[in-house]
Amino acid sequence: MAREITLSEYVRKRNGVPLGAKGSMKNMLERSFGAGSFHLFWRYWNPIWGYYLSRNVMKPLRQYFSAGVATILTFAVSGAAHDLAVAIIKWDAILFFTPWFAFMGIIVVVTNKFGISYARYNWLTRMIVNFAFVSGSLGLMILFRSLFV
Repeated sequence: MAREITLSEYVRKRNGVPLGAKGSMKNMLERSFGAGSFHLFWRYWNPIWGYYLSRNVMKPLRQYFSAGVATILTFAVSGAAHDLAVAIIKWDAILFFTPWFAFMGIIVVVTNKFGISYARYNWLTRMIVNFAFVSGSLGLMILFRSLFV
């Protein structure tokens, strides 16, 4: 049986520097926004949160669902955690991040399935594309909420 990777090892693998190292935030932002696909953007984004989602949500879901469905559900769980945090702070129920994150999960699955890659382009172009995916999906969620909620 394979050994479980530790949080420290996971962060170093995803971020390129050890947990808490000087410049780790800069590395995370440069690696994620400069990723050559939207799937890789999320692989590099927030490695600490990704570690816990991977171990405690994605891995158990993979026992029952395909990788694509498990990915979308994991994004939805992450969104629900964000909704819960905002609801606690505002002391009001909120359902915004769950559908937005689920939608980004769908984008990850679809772009990965069709092999959509922009790795051959320069860092600035990759950053613009990744930012467009995140902000575009946010814009669509805001539009959807204004039309239907």
